[in-house]
Amino acid sequence: MRTWKIRQALVAAAVAGGLLITGCSGGGGGERASDHADKSRGSGGATGPMPAPAMPSAPDGDKRQEDGAERDFAPPPDYLSTFALDVDTASYGFARRTLAEGRLPDPSTVRPEEFVNSFRQDYPRPEGDGFSVNVDGARTDADGWSMMRVGLATGAGESQGERPPAALTFVIDVSGSMAEPGRLDLVKESLGIMTDQLRDDDSVALVTFSDSAETVLPMTRLGGHRGKVHSAVDAMEPTQSTNLEAGIRTGYDTAVRGQREGATNRVVLLSDALANTGETSADGILERISDARREHGITLFGVGVGSDYGDALMERLADKGDGHTTYVSDSEEAEKVFCEQLPANIELRARDAKAQVAFDPETVERFKLIGYDNRKVADDDFRDDSVDGGEVGPGHTVTALYAVQMKPGASGHVATANVRWLDPDSRAPHEESNQIETGDLDGELWDADGGLRTAAVAAYFSDALRRGTSGASEPGDPAVRPDASTTTAAPEPAYTSESGTWQPLPGAPALSELARHAEDLPTSGDSKAVLGLVSAVRQADRLMGDGHGGGGGGEMWE
Repeated sequence: MRTWKIRQALVAAAVAGGLLITGCSGGGGGERASDHADKSRGSGGATGPMPAPAMPSAPDGDKRQEDGAERDFAPPPDYLSTFALDVDTASYGFARRTLAEGRLPDPSTVRPEEFVNSFRQDYPRPEGDGFSVNVDGARTDADGWSMMRVGLATGAGESQGERPPAALTFVIDVSGSMAEPGRLDLVKESLGIMTDQLRDDDSVALVTFSDSAETVLPMTRLGGHRGKVHSAVDAMEPTQSTNLEAGIRTGYDTAVRGQREGATNRVVLLSDALANTGETSADGILERISDARREHGITLFGVGVGSDYGDALMERLADKGDGHTTYVSDSEEAEKVFCEQLPANIELRARDAKAQVAFDPETVERFKLIGYDNRKVADDDFRDDSVDGGEVGPGHTVTALYAVQMKPGASGHVATANVRWLDPDSRAPHEESNQIETGDLDGELWDADGGLRTAAVAAYFSDALRRGTSGASEPGDPAVRPDASTTTAAPEPAYTSESGTWQPLPGAPALSELARHAEDLPTSGDSKAVLGLVSAVRQADRLMGDGHGGGGGGEMWE
């Protein structure tokens, strides 16, 4: 693994040389990869694609592509992949709880990037604010295919005494569904943990909601008032229906009234996200969050609970609220989220962070970003800072995995990875870059760095749950049509004719074999997390082996 900066002067020189790659939304038709490579060599001597040039500012609004128009494989001549950073982990936590209860998770709740990002990665950290960019990879068991890892890391969080004060508005679901063990009782325990963990100069407000919402405690400095917060939390009891819209609306009103200059202002939603009263559509609830984000910069942290959980709604709320989600199922997880990870969950190091990976058409046949399905961004919008990205706190790592098929006998540059973000206070834009060569992909995947193997196990695991099968991929090239790399025509219908299941990732092992790979993972960093992964893979293997497959269906690889 190598880490270095690609200076903007080099980017400008490459652009001046004429080597520009159009984005997915603006790519022309008919040009093959080899044609594009020839044109690149004849227009200035650059050896690989560079990111799209800066674009004029676009109208305000969220331009994240959600219509499914971007396909799994970027058709030539498009060798760019652009997405908003995501540090959510709720999908993996909810899947683990579901498997522990003897059920397979609904494939629609399985988001591969959240499985991958649930595990600590030991990337080098930058000094001060910003990101380090790390790229490595290894060969999979499928001929010609490699797994490439793009790892981004922010600097470690400041100590409790050094970080800015926090102004947190807790929005707590006290509806009837929260009476189930492991819901409101766990929320109250979590709030107690966090109240004791926060500093005297931090502030807390409490809003509860069922069929209506109520501010039970306005923004209050904790110094000398912790007992008041604990008493308000202890008095919460489940009742009536779930008007999530009322809770969000009242929560943000309370947060705006209690906003503190120089503090981290954040709304923390604790709920099973099962809205059944008032506005229950995601779009209606999201508009309130969007307004507060733009006008006041107040971000949302969603904490999910419960065996029956509105995963999709919570994720969309957090995305629109410039925040992230996690899921807790027991006291140990609650303590980890609200104590160990407290700075990362309430502070910001980067706003509207996006990544763009530019693959080299001379060495790369095709590629697939694993996950990030609803976080994709138009390639031309990478440097359009009005387009929404992801929010990342201190001490966070973000991992993106790509399946990459190399051209036979190719050598040299493979890809350049770029990350762009805005300073959380000044909104000034910054970028960092790194690149990878073919020689960096020479090793075998299951002999690679422990962090890469952990990410690969998590990705293959999520892939199996999405497909609803414990079977491995077939030898050879199972994932694409033979002509997929030489046409820009619209892809065919995205289902297999026989089973209607997702096509497996290249080199995907059977779950029984994947469990053995998981057992071989290093445990020095976070042994409980690795042991939990082993247990979850084995539970899924047993359930699928007993004929309880999850009926996965969805897009094939193109």
